[in-house]
Amino acid sequence: MFVTSNYKIMVAWIIVYFLLVVSTLAVCFLPPVRQRTRLLWRHWRSSSGQWADATRQRGHRQARSLQDTLGFHTGGASRWTRQHWRWVGSGVALLVGLPLLALSLRGWQDIGGFDHRQAHATNEQIAALLEGEQLVPPAALPPEMFTTQEVEMLRPMIRYASREWVLLDEDFRQRLLVVFKIMKETHGYDMVLLEGYRSPERQARLAALGGQVTQADAFRSYHQYGLASDCAFLRNGKIVISERDPWAMKGYELYGQVARSVGLTWGGTWRTLKDYGHTELRRPGVLGRTETQPNETPVLPDFSGDFNADH
Repeated sequence: MFVTSNYKIMVAWIIVYFLLVVSTLAVCFLPPVRQRTRLLWRHWRSSSGQWADATRQRGHRQARSLQDTLGFHTGGASRWTRQHWRWVGSGVALLVGLPLLALSLRGWQDIGGFDHRQAHATNEQIAALLEGEQLVPPAALPPEMFTTQEVEMLRPMIRYASREWVLLDEDFRQRLLVVFKIMKETHGYDMVLLEGYRSPERQARLAALGGQVTQADAFRSYHQYGLASDCAFLRNGKIVISERDPWAMKGYELYGQVARSVGLTWGGTWRTLKDYGHTELRRPGVLGRTETQPNETPVLPDFSGDFNADH
């Protein structure tokens, strides 16, 4: 097997590490070594000026003494090593073998249920889509598809929601379209926008319905700033929202993974009101602002703040 220069450098560092460990242990646990090391250090510091000759002579005497002492201990250590060669071999194997084992296992490993090649391809696809041409929103669905009993039961007053892609923040819109594209081409799920921009008045009406609908008052949701969306799936010409459907729940999990990979926050990770169809692009200083500007100039997202904003 060909060993690259990087591996050679790493092996060299491992050898240096081993020598440093052995030297440190010798100084820590062998008093003669520690004493002679201290003397040699002092000798080195004082080996200058008019006392150079005298110091050099003392150093020679100390070196001979150290040699005699180390020779004695080395002989004893050799006998001890021969008697306990199994323990010594095990220690050396741990110090040297583990780093070498880590080097030999470097790279992708097969883990059941996970294909790193697909994840790598998806990441490249995301980067290309975010840096490439602007994606076009899908065609609008017939309004009657959002007024069925199942849809309205799970999403109160959804018939009055805005599904105008143009009202969404430009940066957020492109990220969401990338998610839609990957969900379709990679996972086979057709996505549909249930609601995007939401007026403060509508937010207040939804908040009045109770915490099971939303926990955010007017101007406390990213919907008011065109930075949030509620999405679902399209199957056989019908909108599927309920996470009780195993197919839909699997889709939500994939949807959350893809959304996070493009820098969006997914409502399925919230601790209080989980909203599996919700995604948002968080920006500092946005929530609470009384004026809404859905198409403002994009700013880099900040993922550290406003983590308690729900829906």
